[in-house]
Amino acid sequence: MDIVCLDMEGVLVPEIWIAFSEQTGISELRRTTRDEPDYDKLMTWRLGVLREHGLGIREIQDVIAGIDPLPGARDFLDALRRETQVIIISDTFEQFAKPLMEKLGWPTLFCNTLEIAEDGTVEDFRMRCPESKLTTVRALQSMGFDTLAAGDSYNDLAMIRASRAGFLFRSTDQIKADNPDLAAFEEFDDLLAAFEAELGA
Repeated sequence: MDIVCLDMEGVLVPEIWIAFSEQTGISELRRTTRDEPDYDKLMTWRLGVLREHGLGIREIQDVIAGIDPLPGARDFLDALRRETQVIIISDTFEQFAKPLMEKLGWPTLFCNTLEIAEDGTVEDFRMRCPESKLTTVRALQSMGFDTLAAGDSYNDLAMIRASRAGFLFRSTDQIKADNPDLAAFEEFDDLLAAFEAELGA
């Protein structure tokens, strides 16, 4: 049985931290996993920036409430889910994701969690498991699933390469140049067609 594993931010919805950066005017928070391959390092740095500016979960959630899925993402996801099972595997956090999942029709999401103080300060983050995207794909494969995957960032490459078929979607020029063997798409229709071709193989 096939199962498709998708990244969330940059693929189905805008990058949350970029939106938050634009809303707050804190340019440093534009840095994402497209720029920094080490997610633990990136998140530790982000939490330091939040503390420095006195910002917490409430301010982030206010921004997320105004974020809509990327144009065409809901239709793409609905079409793909008619073909096969889909799991979104994201390094985002459950405290961020709920309004976005509602707008996407409540797909299955595997993500992480934040440790929040009573005053709303984001104190720390807890990853669901080490190398969460690769670990999840390997676990699915151990249960008899053939995985297919797509993502846009450095932290998606392991799950893409571990899968029977994997694609880059709206990735950076650098990531595409570093991985010329991976098919790269910019439009949802093209990505859907690539998945459908593999699912029908």
